[in-house]
Amino acid sequence: MLRFDCVSLNYGSFRALSDISLEARDGELVVLLGANGAGKSSIFRAASGLEPATGHIRFGQRELVGMRPSQVVEAGVVQCPEGRKLFPGMSVLRNLMLGAYVHRADGAGNRRRLEEILALFPILDQKKDDPAGSLSGGQQQMVAIGRAMMGRPRALLLDEPSLGLAPLVVRQMFEVIQQINRAGTTVLLAEQNAFAALKVAHRAYVLELGRVVMEGDSDSLLRNPDIRRAYIGA
Repeated sequence: MLRFDCVSLNYGSFRALSDISLEARDGELVVLLGANGAGKSSIFRAASGLEPATGHIRFGQRELVGMRPSQVVEAGVVQCPEGRKLFPGMSVLRNLMLGAYVHRADGAGNRRRLEEILALFPILDQKKDDPAGSLSGGQQQMVAIGRAMMGRPRALLLDEPSLGLAPLVVRQMFEVIQQINRAGTTVLLAEQNAFAALKVAHRAYVLELGRVVMEGDSDSLLRNPDIRRAYIGA
């Protein structure tokens, strides 16, 4: 279980998170909903060790607050950041292998993991020697997710994976996210495409101004008129 207890985070004098408490149980796909600035990315940066936070973030029996980012990955929590953050001039293969850095001593394990990812995203096998920057937006998002999966996550943090993608590609992307989750990886998904996210998630939390203001199972939130007006447009 990935659990946040009373987690707060400041950027200078700006309070980005205020006593956030939420959890993703083993094997769940949990979505974080909220507008830009609601705190979704800050939750991920706190969990990944990229920003100092107060409170407790536990994965299983391990406390993540205070860990270096590499230690968080070794513990089994891996983030796929918003905006993909690829190296456009490097090949698809080299971008993917960067995700295996903390496991670099396990060459055989990394090769097996790479085969699994190329089977998940067959187009990347065809384009593995191409510069990552030459790929379409959807293909670049596949590389970003594949790179995160090379870190062998037991909990995967996905930050706005549908951003800027065509509707058909968004549907394909969420099918892959479901596939990853069904294979046993816990997924915490930050997403503005509320309808698509709630269709695949087990549960959801709604964030506003760094606080959790609502939570529930995905079906109940899909039926909630306030959620539909605010995030689905119906």
